[in-house]
Amino acid sequence: MADAHTTTAVGSPLLAMTRTTPTALWNDSADPRELATAIGWGAVGATCNPVIALAAIRADQPRWEARIREIADERPTATESEIGWLVVEEVSLEAARLLEPLFAEHGGRNGRLSMQTDPRLRRSAKDLADQAEHFASLAPNIIVKVPATSVGVEAIEDATYRGVNINVTVSFTVPQALATGEAIERGLERREAEGLPVEGIGPVVTIMVGRLDDWLKEVVARDGLDIDPEHLEWAGVAAVKRAYALFRERGLRARVLAAAYRNQLQWTELVGGDLVLSPPFAWQQTFQDSGIDPQPRIDVPVDPEIIASLERIEDFRRAYEPDGMTPAEFDDFGATRKTLRQFLTADEELDQLVRDVITPAP
Repeated sequence: MADAHTTTAVGSPLLAMTRTTPTALWNDSADPRELATAIGWGAVGATCNPVIALAAIRADQPRWEARIREIADERPTATESEIGWLVVEEVSLEAARLLEPLFAEHGGRNGRLSMQTDPRLRRSAKDLADQAEHFASLAPNIIVKVPATSVGVEAIEDATYRGVNINVTVSFTVPQALATGEAIERGLERREAEGLPVEGIGPVVTIMVGRLDDWLKEVVARDGLDIDPEHLEWAGVAAVKRAYALFRERGLRARVLAAAYRNQLQWTELVGGDLVLSPPFAWQQTFQDSGIDPQPRIDVPVDPEIIASLERIEDFRRAYEPDGMTPAEFDDFGATRKTLRQFLTADEELDQLVRDVITPAP
């Protein structure tokens, strides 16, 4: 879906982007082999979540099954969940070590590995903030994912105040981005008021662009709306462009991050700003093979006709307008519930994997 004028013969489009614009590339995977390759393409960060961690474990399952047995022997009273999350910590820390040189080079703003808080803690702001603080203590270049839910907004401010670098997750909309960006700002301001350091804190606020598109496609099918299918590919892009402009306008210090890719527009249309693009490794490979010369387009508005078409969908209006939802309404947004359920399912699958190792079927 690239514009014709952007296409030229470029050996490494992603490397060209990172060298010629302020846009940062992170790898949406903690697999060490994928991350090492992505670093060669200019990546300066990486992310993990329950789904990604489970995939990384399964990609090298004999090794991690052996480690699960060792942990079970070392901790005979640990639950399956506790053992599984210790493995997630080790997967994450292995990736974090690969990023340490970049962390030093970028003064803490990049070179970070994102670890995600356990979605089973989502009902308690204190438990989320406590786990975020624990994860942050594991390595200096850890950044911690906390969901953009009503409870998560409170946890994000608290954890930021405690000095945790936050990567907002389970976030799909402009109102979620603004509410969590402002929560980070309040946490930073509380630290500053008490004379606590804020240097080296590099929070990011994610918008899961493809998951917003996915949800709106479901809504259109469910409600029988006549929306041009091509227009539905622009919803997440439009949300990121608007959030990015509002973050600059309001002076929010967190960077916007785009994740959960579904199409090429979510790369080409977001290049050029001081934000983070975090495609899965497979999408990075696609972009590398595209031959596209990425040009700055973050400030180029989405066609007003496309916006007008999308605004016929109530959930797009809720996602696109800065006051489209209150934090109390974040939890019931369709993409939020679907994503939390997927993360919870991955937790259950990790428990099952551990169970099969330490209590195998007869």
